[in-house]
Amino acid sequence: MVDRWLSERARAAEAVVEGGFDLTECVREPIHLLGGVQSHGALVAVDPASGLVVVAAENTGEILGVEAAELVGAPVTRVLPEEDYAEAVTGTAGTDAVPVTLPVLVDFGGAGRSVDVSAHRRDGLLILEFEPRESDALAFGTFYTGIRRALARLRAAGSVADCCGIAVREMRSLTGFDRVVAYRFDGEDGPGEVVGEDVAPGWEPWLGLWFPATDIPPQARRLYRENWIRVIGDVDDVTVGLRPSRRPDTGEPLDLSLAALRTVSGFHLEYLRNIGVRSSMSVSVMREGKLWGLIACHGALPLRPAPEVRSACEMFGVAFSLQLSAIEERERADALTDSGQRAASVARLLEDGLERRFAERGGEVTELLDADGVLLSRGGRTVGSGDALPAELVRELGRRAAALAPGEVWDTDRLSELPEDELPYTPASPEEGPAGILMVPLSRSGDFLAWARRERPAPRRWAADPWAPVRVGPRGERLTPRGSGEVFRATMRGRSLPWTTRDRTAARELWRLLTELVLRHADAVETLNDELRMTNLDLDGFAHAAAHDLKEPLRGISNAATFAIEDAPAGLDGTTVRRLLTMQRLAGRMDELLNSLLHYARLGRSGLRLRELELSHVLDTALEVAGPRLAEEGVRLVRGELPPVRADADRLYEILVNLLVNAAKYAREGDADRWVEVSARVAPAEDAAGQPDGAGQVVVVVRDNGIGIAPERQHEVFDLFRRLHGPTERGGGTGVGLAVVKRIVERHGGRLWVESVPGRGSAFCFTLEGSQPSASPADG
Repeated sequence: MVDRWLSERARAAEAVVEGGFDLTECVREPIHLLGGVQSHGALVAVDPASGLVVVAAENTGEILGVEAAELVGAPVTRVLPEEDYAEAVTGTAGTDAVPVTLPVLVDFGGAGRSVDVSAHRRDGLLILEFEPRESDALAFGTFYTGIRRALARLRAAGSVADCCGIAVREMRSLTGFDRVVAYRFDGEDGPGEVVGEDVAPGWEPWLGLWFPATDIPPQARRLYRENWIRVIGDVDDVTVGLRPSRRPDTGEPLDLSLAALRTVSGFHLEYLRNIGVRSSMSVSVMREGKLWGLIACHGALPLRPAPEVRSACEMFGVAFSLQLSAIEERERADALTDSGQRAASVARLLEDGLERRFAERGGEVTELLDADGVLLSRGGRTVGSGDALPAELVRELGRRAAALAPGEVWDTDRLSELPEDELPYTPASPEEGPAGILMVPLSRSGDFLAWARRERPAPRRWAADPWAPVRVGPRGERLTPRGSGEVFRATMRGRSLPWTTRDRTAARELWRLLTELVLRHADAVETLNDELRMTNLDLDGFAHAAAHDLKEPLRGISNAATFAIEDAPAGLDGTTVRRLLTMQRLAGRMDELLNSLLHYARLGRSGLRLRELELSHVLDTALEVAGPRLAEEGVRLVRGELPPVRADADRLYEILVNLLVNAAKYAREGDADRWVEVSARVAPAEDAAGQPDGAGQVVVVVRDNGIGIAPERQHEVFDLFRRLHGPTERGGGTGVGLAVVKRIVERHGGRLWVESVPGRGSAFCFTLEGSQPSASPADG
C-alpha cells in the first residue's frame, strides 16, 4: 500500500528526490508506535483487570511525584485516587473508543496538584494521560458563550466556502493560534488545497495554495480518521520515553494512536520548523466516514490549549463535518428538483424504443450532464453520441457495472489515476479517450449508461515545487515545503471537470425514469408477445390443418384424372386427354406447394438446438444433397475461410442446401467457368439502431457468378411462394426456399441480405446471433 501510494503520487507530480533524504522513510514511519510522549504531561498504561501499571512515562516523578521505576508493576492508585480510577474504568468500559476527561486532584509530595486526566482503552490496556493544569483562569461562562456563538454561525453557513470561512475565524478566536486554515484533500490520498484561512498580520497568506500529498502520508491520515484532534505544544520539546519501551506481554511498543500526548515524528517536527511554526493543532473534518480535510492551526510561540478548549475544538470539528454533510444534502435536494425536471424531459424523448431513440436524441442525454459523450450499453449492444469510448474501456465499464447495484452512481474525474483493482484500464495518453467517466448501472448483468468528459488541464498554485518535496536547507536535504514566499505554478493534466452532486443526482434520476420506462415497455412487449404467440400458434395450426385437409381431396383429384386417362376408351379425344393431364399436373403442383407450406409452418414451431459447429463440416453434409445438382450444372465449389459458428446443425444444413441449389439453378448459361464460393468474413456487429457497436461478428457468404438479380427485384426474393421466373424455368420450384432460409436465419436472431449485380452474380449473406470470431478470418 505504501509503495503504491508513493509511486502514484510520484507519477502525479510528488516524486522523491534521488539520493540523500529518503521520503519512503517518512511514509513508512510507524508514528503511533514511537515510544514516547510530549514532556508537558505523563502517561500510564494500566491492566484494568488487576489495576497494576504496565507501562509508565519516564517523567511520572516530575509530574505525579512517583518515579516510573517504582510505578511499573504497582497499583495505579499510587498516583490516582481510587474513586477517580473507578470512574475512568467505568467511563471507558463500552465499545466507544472516545477518550473521557476527568479533573483530578493528585497527591504530589504531600500537596494537592490539579491535573486533567484523559482515559481511553487500547489493545486491552487502560491508557491514562496526566496534564497539570497551568491556570484555572478560564471563565466558563465566557468560553461557553463563545462556543455557542461559533456553532450558531456555523449552522448559518449556506455553502462550503462560507462554512470554511466561518470555521477558521471561530477556531482562531477559540484557540489563539496565529494561522488557522481549512485544508481540503483532493481525494483521500491526494494533495490538499487551502480553501479557508484566518491569519495574523505579518503571516504569509496561503489561501488557494496546494500542498503535495507527501506532506501528510498515509499513516498520518489513518490517525486523523481515528483521532479527531492532534496538538503539538512545542516543536522543540524533548520527547519523554516509556518504561519499559515494549509491552512485556506482547513485545511490541505501546500503541498511542488515541493518545493526546503522543510524541511527534521527527520528520513532522522538521516540517513545522521549516515553515516557521512553533506549535500546532489539527482537527479532522470527516464526511461520510472519509477524511475530507483538516482544520490546521499554527502558532509562532509554544501553545498548549487546555483540555476543555481541545474538547470544544473537537466538538467544533464534528459540527463542521455535520454542516458540510447538511450543505451537501441541501445541494442534493436542490439538485433533485432541478435535475429531476431535466431528466424527465430527456426520458420522454426516449420513450418510443430506447436504443433507437437514444441514437437519435443522444445529444440531449449528453447535455444533461454537460458531458462530451454518452454511451448506452444494453444486452451486449451499444449506442452512443458525441465522443466515442474505446472498446477496451467499454468492456471494463461493463465488468465494473456488473459489480455495482443498479442505480449506484460511480464516477471519476481522473481515469488514468485509478488503481487496477478498481478499473484495470490505462489510457494511451491524456489526449486519447476520456479523462472523466460517470456511470450508472442499469442492471446486474453489466448494462450501463455512461457519460464521458475530456481532459481539462487545470492551473494550480503550489506552495512548493511538487516535483521536489525535498530541498537542501541549512541542515542538509530535508522535507521543506516552503523555501520562500514564491508560488510554484503548474498545470494538472489527465483530469476532467469534476462531477458534481447535481450531475450524480441527474444521472440517478434518469436511471429511475428509464427503469420505469423499460419496465413499462417490457410489460407492453410481454402482452404483445403473448398475443403474438397465440396468433402464431393459430396460424401454424391453421397452416398445418389446412395443408392436411387440402392434400386429401387433391390426392383424389389426381387419382381420378389418372384413372380416367387409363380407363377411358381408346377413342377419347386429344383435347380431353390434355385437360386431364393438366389437371393431374396442377394437382401435383398444388401438392408440392402444400408440402412447402407444411415445412414452413413447422419451422415456426420447432425449437433450436444451438451449439458450436464447424462450418466446414456442415458444408460437407450439405454437399451430399447439393453436390450432384452443382455437378449437373457444371458449377464448381470454392471454399473460403470457414470459422466455427453457433447454430442449430440441421437448420444451418438446410440454409446451405437451399443457397447451393439456387446457385446451380441460376448459373449463367454459356459461361465456361461457373462457380459458387462459400466463405465467411468478420464485420462489425450493429446495435439496435443499426450503428456499429465495435464487436466483431461472423458473416457467412454464399457468392456465385450466375445471372444475378435486378436491384428493383432483390427485396422480393425472400417472399413466400415468390419466383422471379416461370414455374417451368430454371428447374422449377415453389418459391419457398429463400423464404425458409430467411425464417431460419431470423429464428437464430441473425440477418439475411443479398448483394447482386445482374449478369455478374449474387452474394447471399447471413449472420447468426452470438457467432463471434475466436480468431480473425480473412475478409471475404
